[in-house]
Parts: sequence; structure tokens; C-alpha cells
Amino acid sequence: MSFSFMVILDKISLSFGAVVTLISACVFTFACKYMEEDIFFYRFIWILAAFVISMSLLIFSGSVFFLLLGWDGLGITSFALIVYYQSSESLGAGFQTLMVNRIGDSLIVSSMFLFALVGQFSFSSLSLGMGTLILVLSIAGLTKSAQFPFSSWLPAAMAAPTPVSALVHSSTLVTAGIFMIIRLSFNMPLSESVTSILLLCGSITCLLGGWAATFENDIKKIIALSTLSQLGVMVFSLGLGLSNLALFHLYTHALFKALLFLAAGALLLVSFGAQDIRLLGSIGLSMPLTVVLFNVSSLCLVGAPFLSAFYSKHLILEMMFKSGVNLFSIFLMLIATMLTAKYVTRSLKALVWSKPTMPGASVPDSMFVHVPMVVLGVGGLTAGKLLSSIDTSFSEVVLVPGWAGNLINFMTIGGIIMSLLMVSTERQSFLLSTLFFLAPVFSLSTKAFSPFCRELKALDYGWIEPGSLKQNYFAAWGMEMSSIFTWPNSNSTLTRGLASLMVLIIGYSLMF
Repeated sequence: MSFSFMVILDKISLSFGAVVTLISACVFTFACKYMEEDIFFYRFIWILAAFVISMSLLIFSGSVFFLLLGWDGLGITSFALIVYYQSSESLGAGFQTLMVNRIGDSLIVSSMFLFALVGQFSFSSLSLGMGTLILVLSIAGLTKSAQFPFSSWLPAAMAAPTPVSALVHSSTLVTAGIFMIIRLSFNMPLSESVTSILLLCGSITCLLGGWAATFENDIKKIIALSTLSQLGVMVFSLGLGLSNLALFHLYTHALFKALLFLAAGALLLVSFGAQDIRLLGSIGLSMPLTVVLFNVSSLCLVGAPFLSAFYSKHLILEMMFKSGVNLFSIFLMLIATMLTAKYVTRSLKALVWSKPTMPGASVPDSMFVHVPMVVLGVGGLTAGKLLSSIDTSFSEVVLVPGWAGNLINFMTIGGIIMSLLMVSTERQSFLLSTLFFLAPVFSLSTKAFSPFCRELKALDYGWIEPGSLKQNYFAAWGMEMSSIFTWPNSNSTLTRGLASLMVLIIGYSLMF
């Protein structure tokens, strides 16, 4: 069989390549200001360039070898970028990301046996008889896209610099797995087992990301968990069989999520690195452009009307009622929609509408900060309408009852009202901050097993290591038994003989 490095130049790869190039240009421009005082600035730029090149290789790949080249390149360069600030936190986050991504790498490597069985190494021409191969590749895509139960590495990757986070969470690392599943689903319809897994993982991930974000105070962690929620919407759309809408939401999400991270990075420049939203009250009063763009990108998360995400996310939620999917998945997605509105309103209330708490601010007056945000802001405002007008495959005719569309709006408004009425407290949930103990599976495993370790400690000090009286008693008893069975000892020859005879009799009876 032929081993080839096939390159695919079609509508999907070219359009997504253009989106990645646009966002990368904006992020590199922003990094020139954000990382200007770093003594290893050029090293950072070169690693970031290798990261983007690896993503481009994956986008245009047509064979599994070319795919693995870009896939592994993303894993290695993302690890180097996450551990760029050398601390124990970034090192733990980097290894956690690397270990989860290794699961996907091993699945793709093991899928080569299945490719060899079918006699080809191109995943662009698969047939209906290759269900197992598509299932393995889809699960590998879920690991890279941080779907449940592989979600814990995405919030941990916040240890990287903000320009890296803008690239990772918008159009590169987390979208690689979804892009591969979209590529597979465009060639042939996914099997029922694959769609069931995608529906379950997508709905749980969307709910988990929104729920955890309502208890978080770190602004970058909130945005990271919002990425988790939006990725769940895309995977849920793939589970519904709506590959075009998943790709559409992938494009709109890439634009407004990069804008959201760059706006948050500009706020971090002003606040001297403070990331707690309780310390950033009304910090944007001195930088109105950044706050307006932050509001635009935050409202895109909710799917507010006339913004880009409204054309994709709202359409996916309406198609959910049309598809006849089970009631449990619909319930999870509606609750996740409400929680999304809740945490977005909570972060905006803390950053924009609260009383000033920052005593001083140093506003960055640089074109390297403003121009990328304006370019991405235009994309966040107009991309939905523009893409749906250019490509009619991004549009769907939805015939659903009026109560279904009103229910989506009601859940969104309910989440906003809940956030406005509820007071933001300092209470945090360890259960949600670890994503229901997903993080300790890959790191900090002692915290998950601390109750067991505590009981084991009591057992250790109570019985396994007895006190002085018990110790003397056991020592005397052990010496007596040792003297009976120790060889040579003429006094216990009869005892040893009887014990050996009993062992032989019992063994013979068990054999026959």
C-alpha cells in the first residue's frame, strides 16, 4: 500500500486556514506589546510560530501521517508554551495537558493498524464499513477538544501567557479534534454509536463548563470554562448530524473568543497582572474601547441577537428541538444556556458595573493592543451574517413550535436575572473547580483519595503499627513460631514433619 503525505485544498481547509491566519496575525501583533519586556521574547515568538505551523499542517492534512505530524506538533509546542513561565503551577498544568493529549496520540497511533487492515492511510475516503476506525478517531478528537471526561487540562492551560491562551482557546489546539471529526463527518454520516457518544459528551461538557464558571473568580479561568461550554455546543451539533452548523459555530467562536482573551489581556496590562474579578471593579472606565469590545465578545457567548454567535449557537439550539433527540440532552443544554448567561452577567457586573476598587492603573496606549482588538471586534460583530450570506450551507430552515424558541430566550433571560439578583460571594466549590474530580485523575490524585488516605493513616497507627504492649506480645509469639519451624532444630522435627504432611494432603485433595 502507498504511504503518502496528502494535502487537501477544499472549502473547509482553505476557509479554516484563513480564519487561523487572521487570528494568529492579531495575536502576534498583540504579543509584541504584551511580551515586550520578556528577555526571551524571540524564543516565545518562535515557539508560537511553530504552534501555528503545526495547526496549519493538521488543517491541510489528508493522510494519517501528515495528521499525526501536526497533531503531535501541537502537543509538544503547547507544552512548551504552557510551561513558559517556569513555576510549579505551570509545570503541573503543562504535564497534565501533555498526558491527556498523549491519550489521543496513542489512539491515533493504534488506529494505524485499522488503516492497514483497510489498505489505505487516507482518512478523506473512508467508507461505511470502517465504523470502528471512525469511532477511534472520534474519541481521539474528544481528548484534544477537552470533552468530558478529558476536560481538566483546558482550565489548567491558563498558566500560559495570555497571547497563548487566545490562540489555544480560539482556533488552534482545542479546535483540532473538532475539526478532525468535522472532516470525517463530511465524507460520510457518523454511525449511531459515535453520535450517541458525541451527544452525551457535548451536553455534559457544556453544562460542566457553565456550572464551574459560575463559581470562579479568576477572569482567565472564567473565559477558559466558557470555551469548554462552547466546545460542548459544537460537539453536540456534531452529534445531531449538523456538521455545517458545527463548522459555522467554530468560525464565529474563534473570532469572538480571541477578542475576549485579547480584551482580558489588555485589562491585565492595566491591573498589573491582577486576575481576580473582585479586584477589578470598573477598571475599564479609563479604557472605553477595550470595555466595549469585552462587552461585545461576552454577549457573543450568550448568543445575543444581531451578533455573530446568534446566527450559529441559537440555530443549533433550535435545531435541537427539531432533531428529535432525547429529552435528557435537551434538558442539559437548556440548563447550560441559563448558566452561560449567568456567569457572563456575573463577570460583566464585576468588571464594568461595580464600584472602582483598583487604586491606580497604567493604560497601555499602543496600536499593538488596539488594532488587533478592533479587527477581531469587526469579525465578532459581522462574521455570523457575512458567513451565512456567503455560504448557504451555514443556514438551515427550522420549523419548530413557538414555545421552543421562546424557551431558549426564557432560559437566557432567567440566567441574567439570577446573576443580577444573587450577590457574588467568595464561596467556591472544590467539586466544580476540579470539574468533578477530573483534575485529580491526572494530577493531585491525593486530594481525590484524601478520605481513604485519612482512614488508612488511622489504621496504620492503630493496628498495623501496634503499641508497645502489642508489639511485645506479637514479637514473643513470632519468636515462638520461628523457633518451631526453624531448621535445623531437633526439638521440632516432629512438628515440621506433621506440618509438611498436612500441606501435602491438602494439596493432593485440591488437585483431585
